[in-house]
Order: sequence, then C-alpha cells, then structure tokens
Amino acid sequence: MEGAALTIWVDADSCPSLVRNHTVKMGNKLGIKVVFAANKKISCDTGNFEMIVCPEEKDAADNYIFDNCKACDLVITRDIVFADRLVEKGICCINDRGTEFTREMIKERLSTRDFDLQLAEIGLVKHHHEGYDKKKFAAFANSFDKVIHRLLR
Repeated sequence: MEGAALTIWVDADSCPSLVRNHTVKMGNKLGIKVVFAANKKISCDTGNFEMIVCPEEKDAADNYIFDNCKACDLVITRDIVFADRLVEKGICCINDRGTEFTREMIKERLSTRDFDLQLAEIGLVKHHHEGYDKKKFAAFANSFDKVIHRLLR
C-alpha cells in the first residue's frame, strides 16, 4: 500500500496497560499513529497517541474503529466478534495475547466462543478471568513486532 499511512487502532476498554504502553512506545519509535477508542478516557504512561472517547452505547468504540480503519492498518482487540468483522473487511487484527486473527481460523474461534458461552449459560462451565502475565505480554510483543514489520513492508 504505497503512500497509505499505517495506523494502529486499539480497542482500549479492556486492553491491558502493558499492551497499551508497548503499542504507543513502538508506534512513536516507528513513526506510526496510534489511536485508542473506548467509552471513557484511557491513560497511557508513555508517548503520543490519539484518544477517541465514544458514546456509552454497546459496541460504539468497535464501530468507530471499524468505520475509520483502512486495509493497511492494524487493530488490537480481544473481542472476537469484532475481530471477525475486521477480518471480513480485510483488516489485520491481533489480540492482547498475540493471536493474529485470520480468515482461516476466525470462524472456528467464533464457534468455540459461542459453544463456551452456551456451556456457561446452562451452568456447566464457570467463566474465570485469567490474569495477564509476562508470558502473555511476551507473546503479544513478539506477534506485534512481526505484524507491524510485515505491514510496513
């Protein structure tokens, strides 16, 4: 995409601070614009970024990103339903654990998510929040680096 400037979009509502800080630091280092979209102001410890505060309604931040991102951009989100929309639009998308969502795997991931939700709704499985540790961040940072450099080529 000659001439098109890459933007990194962060679905920032549930994005860990380690990921936000790393993304801004690397975006600033590489001269890439970083935009956070969320339903409230989100902080970052380092560097320059744009903060878009969206209305409180469901999926407002997702919709803002979706409507404004371009084919050469990268979106960081942990929302698999949103990731599916992005992949269908041809947008590169990774989560905060370093998984790059692709056309080849997104539908299976959605199906697994839906099945897990059904199990939880009938009480067979309890949802638990895993912590975000150094190992998960390292996987993100590694994937982020590979994807950014591929997009910059």
